[in-house]
Amino acid sequence: MEIIEREMTAFARRARAAAAWMHPELSLVSFTLLSRLEDRDGSRVVDLAAHYRLDKSTVSRQVAALERDGLIERRPDPGDHRAQVLHLTAAGRRALAGASARRHELFAERLADWPAEDLARFADYVVAFNARARD
Repeated sequence: MEIIEREMTAFARRARAAAAWMHPELSLVSFTLLSRLEDRDGSRVVDLAAHYRLDKSTVSRQVAALERDGLIERRPDPGDHRAQVLHLTAAGRRALAGASARRHELFAERLADWPAEDLARFADYVVAFNARARD
């Protein structure tokens, strides 16, 4: 168990460090929020906060920076006109696509010499591990 904890911590640290390489202007947190907005075709701040189990004010600060950078925009929520839904802008989609492409390069390079059956097994383990943390 200690080895798993140590290696997962090392992985998380490397992921944060690699974020600067993937897109110098896009932090790992920004990348994560933009990815979620793309996956969900928009989201409210409160839903992002709930998904990541963060305080709404923490997410609001990150969102404000993404808005300032022109990567996201607010639109009225069609189901509740008092609320607003965050969506990617064209610039946000380009930034996310660029960061995603570099991220794929990094993983492809690191896993290039793994046998297909090891990749499949590793993928199954990571999916199972992450499934336990989903809300």
